[in-house]
Amino acid sequence: MNVNRTTGKPRIVIIGGGFAGINLGRTLRSQDVEIIMLDKHNYHTFQPLLYQIAIGAIEGDAIGFPLRRIFAGQKNFTFHLTEVQKINPESNTVTTTVGDIWYDYLVIATGSNTNYFGNKEMEHFTMPMKNIPEALNFRSLMVQNLEKAVLTTDPVERAALLTFVVVGGGPTGVEMSGALAEMRLHMLTKDYPSLKEEEMKVYLVEGKPRLIAAMSEPASTKAKDFLTDMGVIIYNGVHVQSYNGIDLQIDNGVHVQTRAVFWAAGVRGEVLDGIPPELVVRGSRIQTDVINRVKGSENIFAIGDVAAIVTDETPNGHPGVAPVAIQQGDQLGKNLIRLIKGEATVPFKYRDKGTLATIGRNKAVADLGKLRFQGFFAWILWLFVHIMTLAGFSNKLIVFFSWVVNYFSKNTDNRMVIHYFDTETMKTDPIAK
Repeated sequence: MNVNRTTGKPRIVIIGGGFAGINLGRTLRSQDVEIIMLDKHNYHTFQPLLYQIAIGAIEGDAIGFPLRRIFAGQKNFTFHLTEVQKINPESNTVTTTVGDIWYDYLVIATGSNTNYFGNKEMEHFTMPMKNIPEALNFRSLMVQNLEKAVLTTDPVERAALLTFVVVGGGPTGVEMSGALAEMRLHMLTKDYPSLKEEEMKVYLVEGKPRLIAAMSEPASTKAKDFLTDMGVIIYNGVHVQSYNGIDLQIDNGVHVQTRAVFWAAGVRGEVLDGIPPELVVRGSRIQTDVINRVKGSENIFAIGDVAAIVTDETPNGHPGVAPVAIQQGDQLGKNLIRLIKGEATVPFKYRDKGTLATIGRNKAVADLGKLRFQGFFAWILWLFVHIMTLAGFSNKLIVFFSWVVNYFSKNTDNRMVIHYFDTETMKTDPIAK
């Protein structure tokens, strides 16, 4: 690929098509610049609903939307399907699988991935969920376990196949636990008459003293009450010590025999080669200044989950949530134009519009400024916010109608094993075995 200037306009290269990257690109749509976006996927993923794919509530492609469609008609935008291998600050280029690409301004919006905190055993045996393929893997494993439980005559193996453990009590872990509990309550015996509701167990293990600790105490308490009422077994203030594919050991002495462990206990930024190690702070995030410019650089920026604006107010950076990424993308777009014009930049300031988490049918918690409420209204609000934030009108319709059908039927049509998941290699096989 030609690394030379092609238009004579300032070239802004964006690595990553997540919330941060696409909002930056949209902010620059009417500006006299050249935008090049690079991503190893050609679609944007609406990550807050990945767990719904995992438990079969919606179709696998309902939360993905082609990046080219998002920017259709934007004449200053170009997309390349490629993987970035290294950043070369000394030459203002990035090395990719399709060649070197030159930039005037580089924006790293690579997002985050699952953090196993160096535990290779957990990394091998547990199920992550940061993208659509991983969510589909969990769905395959879940359904395969149910099918095996119907056939096995070994009561110990049957119990392990029907036991699901969620590690991590943040919003994703709470929502996944609630979804699994709902499946046990409303769907299990309909699809598998030979299985009993009480045979399926759902555990939630969280290291902090309370669930969804980033939310208010009333929201945390209510979320735990909702899950407990749904039959979820919750352990707070404990950590998973080991898991070998069958025996999960918690540091409170509890052993759980299970064939399915979902890991939602942490994330880490996707830092690319070429970023000095001393700039990588807690959570594998790149330290930036208040306009998201990488420390020590003049023309390299980081936004979203991979970035950390470290100040007295935010000593660990901002939370790794979609609203932060969206706002940083928008603000950086405006600041890049100010830099190009030689104008003063404006520091990023996060506007927290609130936090929502759903636990199940008619059950959710909401913190909106000083407002705290739980139950049906919070659940309706959660549905509305997520529908409106989805990319693409067709996706909004698909997800909305799927939810309507699921609500009244208390079931779903999406629990199919398209790809067999091999629990030995922990990889998918396109041929069912």
